Amino acid sequence: MSNVIIATLCRNFLAAIDMAHQVLVLAPEELLEKDRRFFYMAYHSLIFLDYYLSDPVRDFHPKLSYTIHHADVLPAEAVDDVLPDRIYTKDELLTFLRETRGKCETQFRQMTGEKLLERWITDNEVDMHGLCPPLVSHYSRLEILLYNLRHLQHHTGQLNLLLRLKANVAADWVSQSPCL
Repeated sequence: MSNVIIATLCRNFLAAIDMAHQVLVLAPEELLEKDRRFFYMAYHSLIFLDYYLSDPVRDFHPKLSYTIHHADVLPAEAVDDVLPDRIYTKDELLTFLRETRGKCETQFRQMTGEKLLERWITDNEVDMHGLCPPLVSHYSRLEILLYNLRHLQHHTGQLNLLLRLKANVAADWVSQSPCL
């Protein structure tokens, strides 16, 4: 039974990543360069996707670096206090997303029913990168995978709406992607 659950999770998770990929592919360079809200949301989605897929979390070393800022100095367009160290290009975002998709595939290939039930982060890792909200610090791998999937799909939907409103294009629905 656990193999069915793992394969189903994988197909749906990769579908969400593929939808995010479509949104970035369709996004005009100008939108990413000039619309900070769109860029910050895309970056936020990708950095947390990568972080929550890190196993173990101590090995999280994002290629698109960030700094955590105090709320008093955040730009109005910021999604949260995690800001990129610079404005990354569309190609950099797409490359990062492709690499993170590979990380996701690897994680699912190595997943077992027992591993799904383990805690996803150790006590020593919780404060290591400044990204772990207390809400998720005691989640199992299964729960962090579902949380991560929902988080990515939530922001992909927002980005898709912004893309439709600002560029008159939108990504198609991806129901499942091949996995395992």
